Amino acid sequence: MLKVGDKAPDFKLESDSGETLSLKELRGMKVIVYFYPKDNTSGCTKEACDFRDSIKAFKRKNALVIGVSKDSVASHRKFKDKFELPFILLSDETAKMLNDYGVWKEKSMYGKKYMGIERTTFLINENGAIEKIWNKVKVPGHVEEILNNL
Repeated sequence: MLKVGDKAPDFKLESDSGETLSLKELRGMKVIVYFYPKDNTSGCTKEACDFRDSIKAFKRKNALVIGVSKDSVASHRKFKDKFELPFILLSDETAKMLNDYGVWKEKSMYGKKYMGIERTTFLINENGAIEKIWNKVKVPGHVEEILNNL
């Protein structure tokens, strides 16, 4: 289980633009990595749009926002275009990053158990260390809380 102060696990994933991105490339800036369950679902759309609407505030604080889910690059591209999302979406279809960050968990709905992403956000500092973790995120007010911690 990752904790504040730990070095954030590196990743190398394909983005919505088809380019590969790694955490190493982002040294020198704060990175907000938010894990969300699924493109085009109500809670995930609300969260993405909240980040979109506050993107200028993140940029003023030299912070890059990155969303991660198991959805395909093509799904991310459609989601990003539909809601005009001005930040990177990474596709982790193998769930390697999801497992490295401890967000791929057993969930249950209507008594049925399944594996899925627990909505979680990490603030990674300029040196690649975890500065803050928000577990079991509730979407309303979450983006404002992140901004208050930058």
